[in-house]
Amino acid sequence: MTRELIVLGTASQVPTRQRSHNAYLLRFDEYGVLFDPGEGAQRQMLLAGMPASAVDRICLTHFHGDHCLGLPGVIQRLSLDGVEHPVPVHFPATGAAYFERLRHASSFVDHAPVEAAPIEADGLIGTLPFGSLYAQRLHHSVDSFGYRLVEPDGRRMLPDRLAAAGIYGAAIGRLQRDGGPLLDQVSEVRPGQIVAFVMDTGLCPAAVELAADADLLVIEATFLSTETELAAISGHLTAAQAGWIAAEAGVRKLVLTHFSQRYTEPRAFAEEAAQAFSGEIVVAEDLTRIPLPPRR
Repeated sequence: MTRELIVLGTASQVPTRQRSHNAYLLRFDEYGVLFDPGEGAQRQMLLAGMPASAVDRICLTHFHGDHCLGLPGVIQRLSLDGVEHPVPVHFPATGAAYFERLRHASSFVDHAPVEAAPIEADGLIGTLPFGSLYAQRLHHSVDSFGYRLVEPDGRRMLPDRLAAAGIYGAAIGRLQRDGGPLLDQVSEVRPGQIVAFVMDTGLCPAAVELAADADLLVIEATFLSTETELAAISGHLTAAQAGWIAAEAGVRKLVLTHFSQRYTEPRAFAEEAAQAFSGEIVVAEDLTRIPLPPRR
């Protein structure tokens, strides 16, 4: 089983020579969630070795072009490749007209199994094979939602305690199914994993709430602190603010992305975020793969 973030692009607003428009494919075991496919996402998936069939669900945070202009190509590729499984597409309900235009942006033989799933309000928006998907409104110049994927806690069986209790073979499976006080004695809680995705937003409580206790937080860091005022005006974050959010939320691994084209030195983003956040920091680069941290 593979649990990783495949970074397809990391640029905000406009692509650069080194960075494609942002787009991200989260692989959670056999399930794939595509976040914010900006322009060129279909080609970036090809370069990353990921077929259209790897996409099981699409999540758009909002309808600025760098987060959605790749959607028509992805949808048409789903049709061309004969993908048969349903592919829900989540997006802010107030942008339904934009979704319809992107969904039918050009003429093609439409067999795409796409299901519109507009988001009306904060809360649970989907049940996935591995857990639950939540959305929460962020603070931006247009309606924008962040996402939170939560795997429920499980239990880890402890071989030494099972042996001491005389439980072997098929009896272990029955105990796992039936539960009871004995299960607590021969096992321990295995915390589920949490992934948070926070794109275009100014500093706000919802960003911290989405990221709470996340194993992996993927978050925009459009600017450095020299542009804090511009970040506030435009509804974006600095790298320092992204680090502060991660620290407040108790995040384990922080992925910074969505960089303004004015910056060419990625190290500065990690240095700023590290002023507040002492955990692992990754400055995302196009076509890299970032594994989820090992289970707690």
